[in-house]
Amino acid sequence: RVAALLTELSLDRPLYEVFADLDTKGQPADTVRLVNKTLFDFRRAGVDKDEATRQRIEALQKELVQASQAFDKAIVSDVRTVFFTPAELDGLPQDWLDGHKPGRDGKIAVTTNYPDLVPVLNYATNDATRKQLYIVNKQRAWPVNDGNLKQILALRYELARLLGYDSWAAFVTADKMIGSDKKAQSFIERVSQAADARMKQDYAELLSELQRDQPKTTEVGDWQQAYLLGQVKKRKFSFDAQALRSYLQYTKVRDGLLALTGKLFGVTFKPNTTAKTWHPDVTVYDVYEGDKLHGVIYLDMHPREGKYKHAAQFTLRNGVKDIQLPEGVLVCNFPHPRDGGLMEHREVQTFFHEFGHLIHHTFGGHQRLARFSGVATEWDFVEAPSQIFEEWAKDYTTLSAFASNDKGEVIPKALVDKLVAAEEVGKGLWARHQLFYAALSLNMHSRDPKGLDHDALVADMMTKYSPYRLVADTHMQATFGHLNGYSAIYYTYMWSMVIAKDMFSAFESGGIHSPKVAMHYRKTILEPGGSKDAAELVADFLGRPYDFGSFERWLNPAPAKSTGRPPAAGKGKK
Repeated sequence: RVAALLTELSLDRPLYEVFADLDTKGQPADTVRLVNKTLFDFRRAGVDKDEATRQRIEALQKELVQASQAFDKAIVSDVRTVFFTPAELDGLPQDWLDGHKPGRDGKIAVTTNYPDLVPVLNYATNDATRKQLYIVNKQRAWPVNDGNLKQILALRYELARLLGYDSWAAFVTADKMIGSDKKAQSFIERVSQAADARMKQDYAELLSELQRDQPKTTEVGDWQQAYLLGQVKKRKFSFDAQALRSYLQYTKVRDGLLALTGKLFGVTFKPNTTAKTWHPDVTVYDVYEGDKLHGVIYLDMHPREGKYKHAAQFTLRNGVKDIQLPEGVLVCNFPHPRDGGLMEHREVQTFFHEFGHLIHHTFGGHQRLARFSGVATEWDFVEAPSQIFEEWAKDYTTLSAFASNDKGEVIPKALVDKLVAAEEVGKGLWARHQLFYAALSLNMHSRDPKGLDHDALVADMMTKYSPYRLVADTHMQATFGHLNGYSAIYYTYMWSMVIAKDMFSAFESGGIHSPKVAMHYRKTILEPGGSKDAAELVADFLGRPYDFGSFERWLNPAPAKSTGRPPAAGKGKK
């Protein structure tokens, strides 16, 4: 109903004419920006089309909302369960096994929810176990979402054509930083080429690891890559991800993240026990700066039946200066404290990432004009402030402040050093597989979808961009929720990472825990919300336009220079 109202407003000719007749001469810059943005949105929505076309646009938008909701519901509702013997789950952490007792038949129920799926793919030594759960997970929401996706693509294409664009990809990129679908494809190709040599090197390393157990195999499967990466990290760096888990208990991670954010940005998080919540697991904090209430955050962090399955930040209320405070919600699916709450490090990174969105919403939620309040910049920039926040999740000083095991022992620096070194493993594989997702979302929307074979397109994009091939009997597009939420612009994640790496260079030079740099970042990137174009915000922070340099150095770091001297006798290489 909300979407229908917004569509009705966007096609209201008399309302448009009121804005078009406004004289903004002498008005504040944000007022001029608001009027210009509003007029652009009206025209982009089709308000200047004839009556029959506007009516068709409105009908298409209504159908599109319904099809999109059906697509999302199919993903959320289809949680599948596979039963394994304890032997088939060899390698899983003991705390995970303790929370998954065998049934009367001696078998253990394993679901496709993240707290089950991720540990199995990472730690199960049985290759068949990993493959079975992987395939079952990639079959969710099929075949119902095949029909839903076909309908979504057809509606979007017709809508884009009515609005004067060649495709939905052309339409949806027109108001983004990147500017066009052609530039998005060029960006994907540029990063793909930059990551190619590194990907091949990483893949050869995984294949060699796999051949230790399967000498005749010639290919690494997608269901194998997470486990093999862990094995390579163990062998090369003596890094054991399971050892890291014992120091990453959810409650400690949460409290540590709140303390870090408070220290960097000059705020405190005070528990709010009177706020109305939708579930007992939800915790609420008031965000104070001194004695001034700055906003409210809600943390809904553990899985339950029917809940959204991924990790994301949602707006509960947009803030408006002197009128209402921003309220935001973090929705994740991390291990519950009642089950021990031990997290994978990648889950900790996800927590930091999504919290970056939450503080962006909070600090940016004090604009005079509601349009520019909160996370209101171009869509392909909004991930950058959250991606930069991931950097603190692998910093020893940060981790040592809260990461401790059940004996109270602080995480060893040597273990964090191994984590950082091990992160170099598979970087090329990760980049290219992300580009597969980006290329798939863009190419699904860059053509007339009539007769498009989705499985064939997935296979084609995997062959071109991913190091892995499509696994038989899987239909990943049916559970690729970003095809609905992000449509053609999944490239956003890699695009914004380029910018995030460039912005983080200021912290690298000024100090990752420097309040001065952090406050400058808050004032120039987070607080302005959408009151300026993203490129201008970044230039304000860096003192120059953003570039690719930091990202390319991160992707392909220069080899360490040799001192020309052998290591001292009796000591290993540092």
